[in-house]
Amino acid sequence: MSNIDKAFVETFGHTPSIIAAAPGRVNLIGEHIDYSDGFVLPFAINDRTYAAVRIRDDKKVRIVSAQRRRKIIEVHLDSVKPGLKGEWERYPLSVIWALGINQGVDIMIDGNVPLGAGLSSSAALECSVATALNHLFSLGFSLQDLARLTQKGENEYVGVPCGIMDQSVSLMAQIGSALLLDCRDLSTRNVSFDVASSGLELLIIDTQAHHSLTDGGYAERRASCESATAKLGIQSLRDLSLEQLLQSRSLLTNTEFIRVQHAVTEMARVLNAVLALENKDFKQLGELLNQSHASLRDDYTVSCPELNVAVDASLTAGALGARMVGGGFGGSAIALIHASKTKATIEAVEKAFMGNAFKAPRFFTSLPSQGAEIIQRV
Repeated sequence: MSNIDKAFVETFGHTPSIIAAAPGRVNLIGEHIDYSDGFVLPFAINDRTYAAVRIRDDKKVRIVSAQRRRKIIEVHLDSVKPGLKGEWERYPLSVIWALGINQGVDIMIDGNVPLGAGLSSSAALECSVATALNHLFSLGFSLQDLARLTQKGENEYVGVPCGIMDQSVSLMAQIGSALLLDCRDLSTRNVSFDVASSGLELLIIDTQAHHSLTDGGYAERRASCESATAKLGIQSLRDLSLEQLLQSRSLLTNTEFIRVQHAVTEMARVLNAVLALENKDFKQLGELLNQSHASLRDDYTVSCPELNVAVDASLTAGALGARMVGGGFGGSAIALIHASKTKATIEAVEKAFMGNAFKAPRFFTSLPSQGAEIIQRV
C-alpha cells in the first residue's frame, strides 16, 4: 500500500478508488504568450502531485492535503461554484465545477512540486484531480478537453487569468521531450530535449522569493495585451509581426507597446529555440534564453531582484544562457550550464544571494518527464 493509500484510509476510513499523478513543469522558453495564442516550449519535471479519489453516495465533497496536516475541508456539492470562499482547496473544487461533477467525492492530495516556485504546482494539482475524475466517472474528455476545462476552472473559479500552457504540458508531456504547444489550437509536437549527451545540464534555481498570481500583476499584463489587440483590430498578438507593431506604435500607450513587443519577439524566440534544439546548437539556445530574460525583465517587468541575481550570477559562472521562468514576481530561474560547472555555478549563485541578503536559494535538475497518468485503480 502506497503512502497516499495509507493516508487516505487513515483519514476517510476506506481505500481510494483511483489515484492519479500530474507533474509540475519548466518552461524552456515562451513566457507570458500562451494567452496571446503563441507557441511555447515547456517540459514536465519529475516532481508530481498525486490525487486519490473515491466516489461518495451523497453530495458532500471532502478534500484533504497531506501537506496541510490532513485537515478535512468539507463542502456541499451544490455550493461549489465561483464565488465560494476558500484557500488552496479552490483549485480541486474548480476542477469539480468545470468538469460538471454531480456526485460527492473524497479527495486526498499529496505531492512534491515546490509551491510558489514558478513550476506550476497549481496546474499539477488541477490536472491530477481532473485525470482521476475523468477516469473515475468515465467522462471521456480528451487531454485537450481537460486542458481547457482546468484552465476554465482556474480562470473563472479561482480567478487567475492564466493561459493554457501549464495545464497542457502537465497533461500531455512525454518523457525525453519538450512540448512545442500551439496555444491557439492546442496542437503539439514533441521536440527531443537531450542536453546531457553534449555535456550540458539545465539547472533549476528556486529563488525562494515565492510568488502569487492572484495579486493583480499577472492580470494587469494580460489586460494590456488584450487592450492592444482590440486597438490593433487583430484576433490575437499571434497575428502581429514586429514590423507591423513598429508601424502601429502611435496607436498604443507606451505600456501596451512594450508588453506587446515582448509577446511578438518571444513567439519568434520559441520557434528559433526549436531549431536550435534540433540542430544541437546550444550556444544559440543560450542566447535565446538570455534574450527572453531581458525581455521579461525590461518590457514585461515581471522579474524581481532575486531572479535577476540568479541569472546574472549563472552567466558570470559560465552558463550558456539563463532566464526567469513562470509567471514572474518571484519563483525560479533556469540556467543552461556545462555539467562540469554545476558545483561552481551553484556556489556562485549562493554567494551572490548571500551578498544581497536574500534567502538561500534551492537547486535541482530534472529530465523531461511523463505527463498526467493513472497510477492505481481499484
